[in-house]
Amino acid sequence: MSASYSVFNAKLVLSNSVEHGALRIEGEMISALDEGSDGPEFDFEGDYLVPGLVELHTDHLENHYNPRPTVYWNPLAALQAHDAQVAASGITTVFDAVRLGSDADTQFDMGEHVAVLMDAITEGRADDRLRAEHFVHLRCELASADALEHFDRYHAFKAVRLASLMDHTPGQRQFVTMDLYYAYYQGKTGRTDAEMQAFIAARLEDQKLYAERNRRGIVDLSHAAGLALASHDDATAEHVAEAERDGVRISEFPTTIAAAAAARQSGLSVLMGAPNVVRGGSHSGNVSAAELARHGLLDILSSDYVPFSMMHAAFAMPELIGGIDLPHAVGLVSRNPARAAGLDDRGEIVVGKRADFSRVAMRGGVPIVRGVWRQGQRVA
Repeated sequence: MSASYSVFNAKLVLSNSVEHGALRIEGEMISALDEGSDGPEFDFEGDYLVPGLVELHTDHLENHYNPRPTVYWNPLAALQAHDAQVAASGITTVFDAVRLGSDADTQFDMGEHVAVLMDAITEGRADDRLRAEHFVHLRCELASADALEHFDRYHAFKAVRLASLMDHTPGQRQFVTMDLYYAYYQGKTGRTDAEMQAFIAARLEDQKLYAERNRRGIVDLSHAAGLALASHDDATAEHVAEAERDGVRISEFPTTIAAAAAARQSGLSVLMGAPNVVRGGSHSGNVSAAELARHGLLDILSSDYVPFSMMHAAFAMPELIGGIDLPHAVGLVSRNPARAAGLDDRGEIVVGKRADFSRVAMRGGVPIVRGVWRQGQRVA
C-alpha cells in the first residue's frame, strides 16, 4: 500500500458527530478530513469509519494459552491467535491482562506462566508478528503470597503500562454477600459446603497476611515506573477513597452506583465490561453498565472476555440507552480508554492522530468489521 492514500464515501464517526466524507492518510497519520488524493483511493461504499478501539482489560490471551485445565499452548501461537481475533474485532491497541499471584480458586500457579507470557508478548512486539499494538496490564491479586514478588520481577518490562489492584476475598467487592459467593463458586467448582467453608477461611487468612503489604509495595513500584493504576470491583465510597489515596486513575467494574458516583467525583474513569451491555446485565448480579450509562457514570467499555463485544456494544448503545448517540458510544471504546492510559496519540479521527481505524457495516443489528488499519497499514 502507498504511504499516501484516501478513504472516501465513508460515514466518519468523529468525536461529536457522524459526517459523510473522506479521510486522507500520510504514512502513519491522519493528514486531512474531506480531501481527495492523487494516490490510491478506497471507497467505503457508505460504511462507517470508526477509530481504532483501545482495549484496557482482556483475559483473552490467557484463555488461548491455557485453553483447558491441563493444556498449555505454544505461547507465541496463543498470542497470535488472540491477536488475530482482537484485530478482526476492530481493536488496534490492546492491553493483555496477565495475572500476578497464584490463583487460589483453581490452584493455578502463575509463576512460571507469567514469564512465558511476558516473553511471548515481548518477542511478538519485537518480531513484527502482531496486527494490533500490544501492551501489558498486570492484574495483581493482592491477597496472594507471591503477588508482590512477581510484580517486582515483571513491572519494568517495556510493554507494561497498566496495573490493577484486585482483591477477590469472599464477602466483599465483586461478591458482597456470601450467598452470591457460594452460588458462583460452588456452581463453578462443585465444592461441597464443608469444602467451601475451608476454602473461604483460607482466603480470609490470606487477605490478613498479604493484602495490605502487597498493595503498598505495588502502588509504590507503579508510581516509580510511571504505570497507570486501576482499582477493581469497587463497591463502596471507602474503596474509592482508598483508590484515590493511592493515585489510581481507573475504577474497573464498580459493583454499585454509589461506588461509580464516588469514582467520578474523585476524578477516576469508570470502566465496565462491554459483555455486560450486550448481555443486558452483570453475570455476578451487580450494577449493570447500561444503568451506569443512564446515570452518566460510564467512561470506558472493555471487552473483558469477548473481544468483539466492544464494537457490538458501541453500536447497540444508541438503541438501548436514551441520550447516547454513536459518537458518544464509540468514544467509550476508543478515545476515553486511550486518554485514561496516557495514549494521547490515538483513539479518535482527528488530523495529526494515528491512522488507526476500521470499516464497519451494520446488518441485522450486529456490526460487521470489514477492514482494520493500524498506523495507516491494513492489518485485518
